[in-house]
Amino acid sequence: MQWKLAARAEKMNPSVIREILKVTERPGIISLAGGLPSPKTFPIAEFAEACANVLHKDGQAALQYAASEGYGPLREAVSQMLPWKVDPAQVLITTGSQQGLDLIAKVLLDPGSRVLVETPTYLGALQAFSPMEPEPVSVASDDEGVSVEDMVAKSKDARFIYLLPNFQNPTGRTMTEERRAAVSAAAAKAGLPIIEDNPYGELWFDEAPPLPLTARNPEGCVYLGSFSKVLAPGLRLGFLVAPKAIFPKLLQAKQAADLHTPSFNQRMVSEVMKEGFLNKHVPTIRALYKRQRDVMLAALTREMNGLQVQFNKPNGGMFLWLRLPPGVDAVALLPKAVERGVAFVPGLPFYAGEGDPRTLRLSFVTASDQEIDTAIAALADAIREQLAHSAAAEVERQMAANPR
Repeated sequence: MQWKLAARAEKMNPSVIREILKVTERPGIISLAGGLPSPKTFPIAEFAEACANVLHKDGQAALQYAASEGYGPLREAVSQMLPWKVDPAQVLITTGSQQGLDLIAKVLLDPGSRVLVETPTYLGALQAFSPMEPEPVSVASDDEGVSVEDMVAKSKDARFIYLLPNFQNPTGRTMTEERRAAVSAAAAKAGLPIIEDNPYGELWFDEAPPLPLTARNPEGCVYLGSFSKVLAPGLRLGFLVAPKAIFPKLLQAKQAADLHTPSFNQRMVSEVMKEGFLNKHVPTIRALYKRQRDVMLAALTREMNGLQVQFNKPNGGMFLWLRLPPGVDAVALLPKAVERGVAFVPGLPFYAGEGDPRTLRLSFVTASDQEIDTAIAALADAIREQLAHSAAAEVERQMAANPR
């Protein structure tokens, strides 16, 4: 039997992060690679109680097929927790926010469609868009977010721009209020739709991020959210908010994909969220992640001293972004780091265009304080080895070029 793959299947690639996570399963490896929430934050007792309540009060409905749009009370709860007026009828419950990206790709993209993304951008979005065979276009970005001028210059015939304004994955940066206002106004003027992905927005440390882009122009944006980072990723529960003009098509794509997100999971989350649970629970996550960020920043400051390593200080989320010294490639560095018991994600897969091989992403939320200290020290040792190797190679090159 010979199987012939569809052209779109050829465009599918394995997740670099998922492949690296296989390495982290080895004994003795400290992983700073995956974007996994800390298991310490999972409200197990509350879910145990919610599970019993759902089965007791409405078990038959919870275990039955359900509406594709999602569980009504949960859609209502989502609409109430967003900082702009949202009609629950515009809320679609998805099987993780990753499914939202898949639905958007199916509904809005054709082969060759132009899609604008930040530099760098979320690898999972590039994966979700790829089977539809679009043309991803990288838009210049800085510490304040995407460049308005470059966005406008590249917006002609673009289907949308995909943005993560809050504690971006992979860089951890946050788009400023001034940049958000400018991006929103310029996109509206250019007729450029915005896909706003916000899985980390509630994980702020000192102050909440500015108002979402969608709140400024709801008819020009699709907003993606997730319960994975504030409750539990294993539930695979997310949502999108879409303008009425395209909501029916997203719903049809959802129906074709999986009929509906598990109704039992939806009802459990709705039950847990009653009486303002998130308002009490999320601050505990913020406090934990802020402390772990500070531990990592202290370790980087101590261990990278004199190595010309650049790193940022994210104001929330789960990641920070490193730029290695000249002569050190993150992909080449990874096996050296793994030999010393630490794993990270090289930066190149996060770029839609030409990337910076000296960049890498670190996650600070799942390792303990001691593990962070040990891992950063090991990473610094690996960098020193690579620098020494590069210096030796340069000496050999110069000797070969200038023989005596």
